[in-house]
Amino acid sequence: MNIALIGYGSMGRMVEAKAIKRDHAIVTVVNEHHSGLDASHLAESLRAADVAIDFSAAAAVLRNVEACMAANLPLVEGTTGWHEQMDEVRKLVSSNEGSFVFGANFSIGVNLFYRIVEHAAELMAKFPEYEVFIEEQHHAQKKDAPSGTALKVKEIVSEHIEGDIGVSSTRAGQIPGTHRIGFDGLADQILLEHAARSREGFALGALLAAEWIVGKEGFFEFTTVMDEIIGK
Repeated sequence: MNIALIGYGSMGRMVEAKAIKRDHAIVTVVNEHHSGLDASHLAESLRAADVAIDFSAAAAVLRNVEACMAANLPLVEGTTGWHEQMDEVRKLVSSNEGSFVFGANFSIGVNLFYRIVEHAAELMAKFPEYEVFIEEQHHAQKKDAPSGTALKVKEIVSEHIEGDIGVSSTRAGQIPGTHRIGFDGLADQILLEHAARSREGFALGALLAAEWIVGKEGFFEFTTVMDEIIGK
């Protein structure tokens, strides 16, 4: 599979390393030197690929989606912080009969964590004596707060438990991405936590999404890919 990488920071390089190990080829790399390109010119540089993976910046997402749709190229969108433009992105993909996968978090572990949280919320909904809280921590350079992952956890829990669910965010130093959900009662507390040790899980998830989306048409969340992988 020929892959175009959009964004060549730490995540882009990790995806590249994982892709090569999985016998894929990186045929195009879009980095900061291409920031001035408009969507039509960017599309021309993407046509050699079978799929694109974007880990760039939220401000560039709309241009990148437009370019990939113009190049008839499936896009795996790993960038966060752009969800206010969700409707516009969805229309772009639909009007071009394109292919698009996005996720609040492409980590395999986080997506399994989502399913554990969902099952826990189903159980705890029967016991209103427990109050729910969500906490997330990241390094100081992470801009969006709360994180997309924390908001996804809140969305999952809200499907089963009513009421206002608080989300607290911490940005400091080099803290690895950490997400917790707690159910606090008078007698005890139940705490579930996911802590990232490296970016490898995110890179693998993005590649699994890229392998899955080629040949498909539509607008998908990464949870759909995971559902298929685990046979849900």
